[in-house]
Amino acid sequence: MARAAGTLAAQLYDWIDERFRLPEPDLPSLGKPDPETAAEMVRTRWGLGNAPAPNMVHLLEAHGVRVFSLPPDSLEVDAFAVGRGSTPFVFLNTMKTVERGRFDAARELGHLVMHGSGERPCTGPEAERQANDFASAFLMPAASVLGHMPAGARVDQILEGKRIWKVSAMALTYRMHDLGLLTDWQYRSNCAELSARGYRTDEPQGLKKRETSQVLTKVFQGLWSRGIRPGDVADELGVTADEMGEMLFGMTFTPEQGSGGRPVDSESKGALSLVR
Repeated sequence: MARAAGTLAAQLYDWIDERFRLPEPDLPSLGKPDPETAAEMVRTRWGLGNAPAPNMVHLLEAHGVRVFSLPPDSLEVDAFAVGRGSTPFVFLNTMKTVERGRFDAARELGHLVMHGSGERPCTGPEAERQANDFASAFLMPAASVLGHMPAGARVDQILEGKRIWKVSAMALTYRMHDLGLLTDWQYRSNCAELSARGYRTDEPQGLKKRETSQVLTKVFQGLWSRGIRPGDVADELGVTADEMGEMLFGMTFTPEQGSGGRPVDSESKGALSLVR
């Protein structure tokens, strides 16, 4: 099902690309750095410094990654990334917590920049470990965590600190242990308490607003202003509107105020700009 969603997304992308100018891919080719260094290099290239990462879907899209959601029935697939020619695609499961979705997006970015060139194997436990470490470093830069979190932090301090980087409590606990802010005993103790509080499988009192696509929203608002409805696009692709909606983060599209339902100008592409 996940593979089928990938095929459909590629078809939709081709349809959109004929009508809009989308951001060009801007993923660095990094050779073979370790995940920590790779995350720092991408942050530097994208001008993030040590600040908390913004909306991850918007960030990926601003740098040319095409981001789609997976159907709700694909629960066993957290996320995956694939390159189609020079165009990178990322697919995210929207049934996870918002914090988990941010981490999944960062992890797939790690796969694209570290494993997309074929210089490293892109499958297997080692590649997954590298991508997870990249995501941890990308979302929680070492300098930022060391500057905000105290050594030996208790669970309540971790729950307060995770809001800075919009990550899960477990992810921040792991990162602090990796950076030497928690001893092995403190790490195990905090993980046990977080698990008892329900943070192993959920994120109580976590983020509520899911990160969704900015590009797809702009595209379909632009199409609607030209008289093209989402159902029209689905018909051209040979799928139902519901099937298409499943890969568009379940967005509901309405015409832009004052658009007046203008007809399509088939001779020109619509310019699509993004605010980073």
